[in-house]
Amino acid sequence: MYEWQNERAGSAKGLSDVSKLLVQTSRTSSMGLRERELSERLDVEGGSPHRGAGRGHRNEPFVIGVAGGTASGKTTVCDQIMQRLHDQCVVMLSQDSFYRNLSEEELQDVKNYNFDQPSAFDTAAIMKCLTELKEMRIVEVPVYDFTTHQRSTETRRVPPADVVIIEGILVLHMEEIRSLLNMKVYVDTDDDVRLARRIQRDVAVRGRDVGGVIEQYTKFVKPAFDQYVAPSRKFADIIIPWHRCNEAGDNVVAIDLIAEHIRMKLQQHDLRRIYPNLEVIPSNFQIRGMHTIVRDRETSTADYVFYADRLLRLVVEASLGHLPFRERTVVTPTGHQYVGVDFAKKLCGVSIIRSGESMENALRACCKGIKIGKILVHRVEDRVMDQEIVYEKLPTDIAERFVLLMDPILGTGGSASRAVNVLLDKGVEEGKILFLSLIAAPEGIHTLCKKFPRMKVITSEIDEHIDSEFRVVPGTGNFGDRYFCE
Repeated sequence: MYEWQNERAGSAKGLSDVSKLLVQTSRTSSMGLRERELSERLDVEGGSPHRGAGRGHRNEPFVIGVAGGTASGKTTVCDQIMQRLHDQCVVMLSQDSFYRNLSEEELQDVKNYNFDQPSAFDTAAIMKCLTELKEMRIVEVPVYDFTTHQRSTETRRVPPADVVIIEGILVLHMEEIRSLLNMKVYVDTDDDVRLARRIQRDVAVRGRDVGGVIEQYTKFVKPAFDQYVAPSRKFADIIIPWHRCNEAGDNVVAIDLIAEHIRMKLQQHDLRRIYPNLEVIPSNFQIRGMHTIVRDRETSTADYVFYADRLLRLVVEASLGHLPFRERTVVTPTGHQYVGVDFAKKLCGVSIIRSGESMENALRACCKGIKIGKILVHRVEDRVMDQEIVYEKLPTDIAERFVLLMDPILGTGGSASRAVNVLLDKGVEEGKILFLSLIAAPEGIHTLCKKFPRMKVITSEIDEHIDSEFRVVPGTGNFGDRYFCE
């Protein structure tokens, strides 16, 4: 059995996992062929790989955090996830590798030192390592000696990868680490099982005696678990009951679901992996063909408007699919019942003048009699977050409605953010706002999805970047001028 759990109200669902006392790679505990080739290539090129097409585009790894009490089976869970991702490049880190060196005073009284408290770890080193891996750089991971309680002079070299897994008791407790995770997993195991496995591990691997292990567990491990580890399960996206943690076949359903979810994420655009509130309409040759026409500078105004309208309607249709519905049963002309759904009530559109007005016809075609408001923002391109509201006209009851906020081109996100704030000031719930665009730049997506994690952002294509003149590249030019023939 498995349990899915929301991170917390108002925050986007992230994803995370962890693994191993030693850093490992995907197919074996040593660096696989694919990683060796990548590492050697980086040595020669002297830089980080920028994979993916387009200037300024770089793939980011999918980062998983796996937490749980001591000896809960975190490493086993991570190993099984890696086995199912054998066709992907995966690296694993352990929070235990980042214990800080003990001072002379602490070493003299090591039996009274608490290794399960947050201050026992070098958080800065963990963050540096994860940040560089997210930037697709090679990192040097410390090697910690549990006998001397000091870091070795040697380090373990870890190359960038498609998936990064980090495991440790406090991975979900530390807010800094949580902020970098795309998936968060908590391994839930019975206390007695964990104690038995802790004794077995510390005696066999870390050279300690049974009495010392039990004393440390009673004095430090269990209190720290109650204070830090157990409460952190509330941040988990997935909680895995792992009662028979020494058996390889335990809870295979949860492991399979996690692995399948990761594969799905790896097939998505990088930004879609990071932001669950971002929706990119699945592309096909028909959509690509229409984008080709509207992006072509030689396209006539009539053709531009025709194909832009078709694309804009697809965006509107996709957004309506994210609205809540309720079941409704009707009787067909044959006299039989049909169990369907009823559309969401209390819906309105708001266009950001003037390009956003091009989306109004598509919305009216999909939603008969829908109310539409307008917001005019004075765009100050060199001061992205300093936009001025010039005009607004909104339904008086907009606070009670779901709002489709429309602007076909999402650039820096400054004007869009300002418009969203207007809606929030009017009492609209963030989770009831859907931002619709035809083309979006990564900069704008970062701005909106970070600032408004409960707002859905829907687009048909993500372009490469914004150039020095604040134009979306490759873009479609000035959408308003081309659409309204000015």
